[in-house]
Amino acid sequence: MFTGIIEEIGEVTAVEPSGDGVRVTVRGPKAVSDAAHGDSISVSGVCLTVVDQGSDWFTADVMKQTLDMSTLEGVSAGRVVNLERATAAHGRLGGHIVQGHIDGTGEVVEVRPGEQWQVLRISVPAELAPLVVDKGSIAVDGVSLTVSGASAAAPGDGWFEVSLIPETLAATTLGARVAGDRVNLETDILARHVQRLLSFTTAADAAPELPADASAPTEGGSK
Repeated sequence: MFTGIIEEIGEVTAVEPSGDGVRVTVRGPKAVSDAAHGDSISVSGVCLTVVDQGSDWFTADVMKQTLDMSTLEGVSAGRVVNLERATAAHGRLGGHIVQGHIDGTGEVVEVRPGEQWQVLRISVPAELAPLVVDKGSIAVDGVSLTVSGASAAAPGDGWFEVSLIPETLAATTLGARVAGDRVNLETDILARHVQRLLSFTTAADAAPELPADASAPTEGGSK
C-alpha cells in the first residue's frame, strides 16, 4: 500500500527479457535504503517486488499483464521513474490510498503553464471515466493528485485535469510531461468498489422475475 507521495526520482538502468515479461533494474538510493528481499516499491505507480538489490539499486520482475496495462511496456534503460516505498502502518497518509494496481493509461493532451504551477489535461478511457470525479483523488504515474476538472458524463473517452504545484513539478517526473506522453492511471479504490457493487444491483434489476409458483411442486411431486 502506498500514499502517492513520491520519495525520489529513480532511473531504469537495465531491462532483461524474462519469459513473456521483463526484469528491470532501477537506481533508487532512498528506495533501497531500508528495503529487503520481497518488499514492495512503487515504480511510476506500478507496485513491484524487490528480488535483488544493491546499495543504490533494486531489481524486480514485471509480468506481461503489467506490461500490457502500464507504461512499462517498452521500457528501456535511461527512463526516469517515480519511486515510493510501501507506507508503514504507523506512517502518515499524506496523499490517499494507492494500491499500485494500474487501471490503465491515459495521454497528456494539454499542458497549460501558470506563473507557479501547471495544469495537465489527461485523456481517460471510457471505462475509467465514471471513476474520475472533480475534487476526487487519482494517482498519475504514482503521484497522488486532486482532480481539478473533469469532462461531463457522456459516452466515449473523457478527460480530467490536475493542477501541479512547484513541489510536484520538481519532485516527480510530471514536471517534464508534454502533450502526447502516456501516463499510468490508478483511480480511487472507493470509486471502484462502488462501481462493482452497482453493477451487481443493475444486473439483479435486469433479471426477469419468475412466476410466484415457479418453484412449487406440480401434481405427482415433480417440478
